[in-house]
Amino acid sequence: MTEKVEDKASGNGAEMDVKERVEQILERLRPMLMMDGGNIELVDVKDGEVLVHLMGACGMCPSSTMTLKMGVERAIKEEIPEIERVVQV
Repeated sequence: MTEKVEDKASGNGAEMDVKERVEQILERLRPMLMMDGGNIELVDVKDGEVLVHLMGACGMCPSSTMTLKMGVERAIKEEIPEIERVVQV
């Protein structure tokens, strides 16, 4: 069964897949990561977890855990409360 979440950003109450909604949030965050030579790829969303792969400079950066938890995870959890955590794979 595919998880659904209300699309609050569009204001029309349309439902969309959680994975699609997470991808939209990541699209907004990517420019900031790219400015520092990195990027993020959505691997999967399952059981309240978002699995991502940090690439480029983000994959080797000592601050990547902080970026992941304080930036990416926070942004996703604010818009999709069903998500419990974001994990780098």
